[in-house]
Amino acid sequence: MDQTNAVRAMGALAQTHRLGAYRALVVAGQQGLSAGAIAEQLSVSPAALSFHLKELMFAELVTQTRDGRNLIYRTAFDRMNELVAFLTSNCCEGRPCGLQAAAPCDCRKTAMTEEKTHNVLFVCTGNSARSILAEALMNSLGRAKGFKAFSAGSDPKGVVHPWALKTLERHLMPVEGFRSKSWEEFVGPDAPALDVVFTVCDQAAGEVCPVWPGQPMTAHWGMPDPATVTEPDAAVEKAFLGTFVTLRRRIELMLSLPLHSLDKLAIQREVKSIGTR
Repeated sequence: MDQTNAVRAMGALAQTHRLGAYRALVVAGQQGLSAGAIAEQLSVSPAALSFHLKELMFAELVTQTRDGRNLIYRTAFDRMNELVAFLTSNCCEGRPCGLQAAAPCDCRKTAMTEEKTHNVLFVCTGNSARSILAEALMNSLGRAKGFKAFSAGSDPKGVVHPWALKTLERHLMPVEGFRSKSWEEFVGPDAPALDVVFTVCDQAAGEVCPVWPGQPMTAHWGMPDPATVTEPDAAVEKAFLGTFVTLRRRIELMLSLPLHSLDKLAIQREVKSIGTR
């Protein structure tokens, strides 16, 4: 890619709706999305979206094919990789570095292998209840399959909700070592390489997340916040139990997938589907 095409590509992305559409298509991968599906995700009119998609196609960042009556749009991943390569070509004065060594994006490759540990991050706003329960459940249910879970918050409360710990204790699960912390801990050079990032509350899903190193898969498993129930104790207990059961079932469904034989796109599609059940 030369400088003229790089400027065209970055100019096409320098608008809120076009950037949102492009990110949605990156997540969709080779399956692509119809214009209607993109418009629904972005809450924009079809007419406005049509203009933005034309700009992305002019920059050769997006392709269009017809499937029956629908036009399906897909990210041109080769073009995206060319742009990334152009932006990093002179990094560190030509000396080898981590950016230049990074492998190009290939959403068709197998995402899960049996040989490595798969790091999963559960994100919520306060990191005191839902994400804590999810971290505990994934570490308990997924350890034998090579999964290690963490949790974090965009605006951490700094303390774990006592009923989250009570719920774990009543299910004979460990209650030590949990803390409410910021998601910024997972973007530094010493952070674990993440394979999957889940948002488990609507606020976190709607916020602008950090740039997660390593291009992890993302999915939204939103659910009501049990911490908003404050009395009586029986109602609080019921709310936390319901959250625990829902998370356990979703994690069990994820772990039942043939993860080692599916490519990244297939896994992301299935995992996102679990969050809608």
